[in-house]
Amino acid sequence: MNSLTSRRKSTRSENGGNCIEVGEAPGVVGIRDTKNRDGGALVVSHADFVDFLDTVKDDRLR
Repeated sequence: MNSLTSRRKSTRSENGGNCIEVGEAPGVVGIRDTKNRDGGALVVSHADFVDFLDTVKDDRLR
């Protein structure tokens, strides 16, 4: 995720490192565990990430 154009972690994360980072590059989004930054990242298309966020916001993960 070092080559991504931007990255951020949740503003609601605790200091214990129990969070994820989300980074963006043209057309894709990378997601990784802050406790294991060298463990790789899940990379999905920007459109799929937006669909995922909409699903979470609408509470449709059941």
